[in-house]
Amino acid sequence: MKIYKRKFTKIKVIFFFILALTILLIINKNYKINNTQKTLENQSQIDEFYEARKYMVDNHMKARDVYDEKVLKVMEKVPRHRFVPDNLVANAYDDMPLPIGYGQTISQPYIVALMTQELNVGKGDKVLEIGTGSGYQAAILAELVKEVYTIEIVEPLAKSAEERLSREGYKNVNIKNADGYFGWPEKAPFDSIIITAAVNHIPPPLIEQLKEGGRLIIPLGSTREFQTLTLVTKKGNDLDTRFITGVLFVPLTGETQKRS
Repeated sequence: MKIYKRKFTKIKVIFFFILALTILLIINKNYKINNTQKTLENQSQIDEFYEARKYMVDNHMKARDVYDEKVLKVMEKVPRHRFVPDNLVANAYDDMPLPIGYGQTISQPYIVALMTQELNVGKGDKVLEIGTGSGYQAAILAELVKEVYTIEIVEPLAKSAEERLSREGYKNVNIKNADGYFGWPEKAPFDSIIITAAVNHIPPPLIEQLKEGGRLIIPLGSTREFQTLTLVTKKGNDLDTRFITGVLFVPLTGETQKRS
């Protein structure tokens, strides 16, 4: 009888221990859920475009072929509405390019994410961008790499992008008002190069400024019609080329037009 009572007592102890542990786990789970909800609510209150940005990432990127978590995280973080004209802020998170003046556009968010993903950049990388525009693509890259060097041929756009990026706190972006066809030789070589305007050939100076094994992504083809988003990897004297998808970019101006 005593043995039976001892066993029963042990069972009760174990039962109440499991019960207490279960209750603690439920409380902890509910706390985490509530805390997450409060964080999201606070985020939404601080940034009125947070939900729009999250929708953009979930529906226009994750639902398609953008899968790189670090790229998705940055696309959800960077405020695109601060890189578009004031009269287009309401459309900042629509999946489409928007005009920024001087015949130029800010690229479609999906394409920005896709091009960034295909470059496969690392934290210690140095990247060259041809076509700064409003500075949005430079901001995305600046979140992922050590240094961004970006060239814009339209002086007012270069100046406004520099002011905007500085205001947003990006200290690792360097802007130059020049013809991007010739690159930035004094800062070469680059781990990656991204060209955000259409060309019908790859500018030779950019290939020279690309590191061995480096990647260059470019909208290649007719500057008046559709182009093919093309990824080029430098392998000695050869270029390994991969075609990704059809795109439509405004043409790169300057020297490239003279050689078209």
